[in-house]
Amino acid sequence: MSEETLPTAERTRHADAGDAGYSKALSARHINMIAIGGAIGTGLFLGAGGRLHDAGPSLALAYAVCGVFAFFVVRALGELILHRPSSGSFVSYSREFMGEKGAYVGGWLYFLNWATTGIADITAIAMYTHYWSLFSPLPQWVLALAALAIVLAVNLISVKIFGEMEFWFAIIKVAALVLFMLIGIVLLATGHQVGGYDGGAHLLLQDGGFLPNGILPLVLVVQGVVFAYASVELVGVTAGETAEPEKIMPKAINSIMWRIGVFYVGSVLLLAMLLPSSAFSAGESPFVTVLSRLGVPAAGDVMNLVVLTAAMSSLNSGLYSTGRILRSMAMAGSAPRFTGVMSRNQVPYGGILLTSAACIFGVGLNYALPEKAFEIILNFAAIGVLGTWGMIILCHLLFVRKAGAGQVVRPSFRLPGSPWTDLATLAFFAAVIVLMWFDEAGRYTLMSLPLLAAALFAGWFAVRGRVTAIAAERDRDGDRSAEPAE
Repeated sequence: MSEETLPTAERTRHADAGDAGYSKALSARHINMIAIGGAIGTGLFLGAGGRLHDAGPSLALAYAVCGVFAFFVVRALGELILHRPSSGSFVSYSREFMGEKGAYVGGWLYFLNWATTGIADITAIAMYTHYWSLFSPLPQWVLALAALAIVLAVNLISVKIFGEMEFWFAIIKVAALVLFMLIGIVLLATGHQVGGYDGGAHLLLQDGGFLPNGILPLVLVVQGVVFAYASVELVGVTAGETAEPEKIMPKAINSIMWRIGVFYVGSVLLLAMLLPSSAFSAGESPFVTVLSRLGVPAAGDVMNLVVLTAAMSSLNSGLYSTGRILRSMAMAGSAPRFTGVMSRNQVPYGGILLTSAACIFGVGLNYALPEKAFEIILNFAAIGVLGTWGMIILCHLLFVRKAGAGQVVRPSFRLPGSPWTDLATLAFFAAVIVLMWFDEAGRYTLMSLPLLAAALFAGWFAVRGRVTAIAAERDRDGDRSAEPAE
């Protein structure tokens, strides 16, 4: 049995009303570079500095382990995409396999994910900009607000402009990382000192060794490392706005694994071999630290501009993806009606504006706590990421179960080892949540979960009447479409 042989009524019920009205303006080059951009973000460019200081060279191991599970997530999502491409992405699949409650929870967790990630991004942008003395007199919150305004304006133009921006943002990030890694390899090969230190593999074992502060810091940075991969699922949201997802998506998704290995694990090991882990700090990109200590004129300025671009890219992606997800939810009744509105340029601007409004909270946080804003929001973003990824894996697990019962057919592009890889990934996510309790900021985040659950519970009772009515109408339409023509 193929997907085409499913009853017409079933296809109608599973179709996402939020997919209507989009242009197919994203090409293969856009999707491939968006996949790269999603795997390289603020978590590496800024977050790796503080984590290298705390966990030492063992940070590379954390990136490798978390990267494997991130790949499982995006590979599972890829299988669902080939089952049925949708701009609603995993929210649409949650609706199909877990019902409207599942779609509601998954969608709002994703909103939490990107709203908090957006706050982290504008905070990072403000911190990067303060690197230059020209902007030092400006308060951090002013720079954060300016960044949000610029990216919001660009995101509202059209999906093609978004695709072009992400394409060039990704080109800049990849080119800069490749150039940095080449410079690092040359420095190691020639024995050139960096900041008075002789680089080499011996630094992996000096300055306290591979685990300079013991195993606990390595364990505690895991939620931050998870955040570093927070955008890998973005490629799934783009599926509804590309003409040939069945050809483009598998290649883009498969390439994520080697990119994780090269760019994350490789660059962290390289950084740890150029300078001792104690030389890095949470307030500065580790790449800027190395280049600045080399004494090359403007080297730190150039890399700082690159990491600024990475943060802008992440913020741009967050507004894009939440706009599409919220529109899918609005069409099903589980998000405010205005988030389902599209502009003449086929941009779901209602959802984009709602996410931007949430990011305004980040501007206030930068005003009140400029020194702690990034780390505070990082933990809340990690909860959103884990919730989103957990929903994707649960959807895939239910999809595999349906396939086993003969109700659907799995595409040839599959998550290897499922359902065992699904279960292992869920167990890993549960372990990360437990580990957060042993970190002070993470503990406060977990203590806030009952408030989040209460908000979701109350929200469901507020929207369930509308959701039920829309679902009933959709089912009636499906039944009518299945009736034989007279």
